Amino acid sequence: MMKSNALILLLATFAFGVAPFVTPPFTGYDPALFPIRIDPPSIQPAGYAFAIWSVIYLWLIAHAVFGLWKRGEDPAWNAVRLPLTVAVGMGAVWLWIAGHSAIWGTITIWIMAGGAILAFLRADTGVDRCMLSGPTAIFAGWLSAASAVSTGVFIAGYGWLGDTGAAIVMLALVLGLAIAVQWQKPRMPVYGLTVIWALVGVIVANAGLNIPVALAAGAGITLMALTLVARRA
Repeated sequence: MMKSNALILLLATFAFGVAPFVTPPFTGYDPALFPIRIDPPSIQPAGYAFAIWSVIYLWLIAHAVFGLWKRGEDPAWNAVRLPLTVAVGMGAVWLWIAGHSAIWGTITIWIMAGGAILAFLRADTGVDRCMLSGPTAIFAGWLSAASAVSTGVFIAGYGWLGDTGAAIVMLALVLGLAIAVQWQKPRMPVYGLTVIWALVGVIVANAGLNIPVALAAGAGITLMALTLVARRA
């Protein structure tokens, strides 16, 4: 049964990794999908920050291959497989969904984030750190930020909050979520460092354009860094 779970995860992860090659590139929601056109939204990190996806894809594929090959019957590995399979399985179709609907794109990215975070929380940081908890940490960290970005764009695009207000509210949300998750996994700082990477991207995107949002992202980086240091200590 465990080996079957490992095989299913491997197939879902390969589908996830192939998706960017068969789906039109996604560079953010089309502003035309929203009643209020905001281009670019303040909550969205600078484009370079999305390069982290290359690391995420490769690390998750390595995780799935190693898990089936060497840890097919390991309970510690099997504990992460169901939620991680949900996350990568949803990720395999998310690019297509997000290109057509901001509403469903936002809903599905939260499902992805939930699965990835649960997988990370289940990952034993004392077992195969670089292959078990490491890839789940970076995946969960980026999706924690990305789900907040998606929601912030949606909120601003539908006029529920202004662009700056939506960005600041979602930055506060992602920070609260990230601190709560990282606090439970003090031995795997990759999660918090990934959130910091996303927040730096928000600063770069807003420097000289939207100072309140840049300052809020900077404050988030400080609090996340303090959490990493304090929890480790």
